[in-house]
Amino acid sequence: MSIKKGDFVEIEYTGKTQDGFIFDTTSEETARQNNIFNERYTYGPVIICIGEAQVLKGIDKQLEGKSEGSFTADIQADDAFGRKSAKLLRMIPLSAFKKQNIMPHPGLQLNMDGVIGTVKTVQGGRTIVDFNHPLASKDLVYDLKVNRIVTDDVEKIKSYVQLQLSQKGIQVKVEGSEVAVALQFPIPKEYTDKVAAKLKELTGKEVTFHEPKAEEPKEAKDAQIQEGAESNK
Repeated sequence: MSIKKGDFVEIEYTGKTQDGFIFDTTSEETARQNNIFNERYTYGPVIICIGEAQVLKGIDKQLEGKSEGSFTADIQADDAFGRKSAKLLRMIPLSAFKKQNIMPHPGLQLNMDGVIGTVKTVQGGRTIVDFNHPLASKDLVYDLKVNRIVTDDVEKIKSYVQLQLSQKGIQVKVEGSEVAVALQFPIPKEYTDKVAAKLKELTGKEVTFHEPKAEEPKEAKDAQIQEGAESNK
């Protein structure tokens, strides 16, 4: 069966530059061997929905029309991390770094308002920081493996919510065409409404989200325990 837009598929992948530098992988062994292991990342196969921008645009394109199995895909820069833009080069006074007790030097990576930048030059009291993605303008190579096309609606919904809302270990209960999803932590309704609408389009299921129940204050629990103890005397 050929993969088409809107299908959910379980994949494994390893991404590398044209000169063979591995920068991303779903394999823990490969990550460790190439010194890119991240203990906060959960390694293993991932389930994605084709055409939903859950992977690079080029990977989405390459997966359409394929079936189960392994293959290598050449991803052009425009379908990967885009082209470098001069608009993403910012000149920042050296004094701004000194206020933060930072001594900038070429190659230093910074996190500014959640955006990663790399110091390019430091001279004359001014610093130029590049906020382009480090792999911008680079053509990439991906080793891809399609394990299976996912048909189970619970798997589809779990995987979509986990990726779109960064939720793990969610609980999903299906009753006919209705699905209740118990979130691990609160998410603004405007976001859950959008995800519910998309899941309706992709799976035909009416999805509702429920926030985790607030824990009862410790003082209240202690009072209940004490009350119970008194009643048993």
